[in-house]
Amino acid sequence: LVIRTSGEQRISNFMLWQVAYAEWVFPTVLWPDFRAPHFLECLHHYRHRERRFGGVPAQQNGTSAP
Repeated sequence: LVIRTSGEQRISNFMLWQVAYAEWVFPTVLWPDFRAPHFLECLHHYRHRERRFGGVPAQQNGTSAP
């Protein structure tokens, strides 16, 4: 999980190889104001994501899932 504060939704070539399969969260709070409740909110968003590990849902590719 990579958290980029300030709401900026670009990675600026930051650790491209290391974050190839990472999940990103972009909270709008600035770093000096980032506290534990913000971190817990990021974890909550991560926990409720649909993770496909590079796969495509069956509805999109026209085949049934294995």
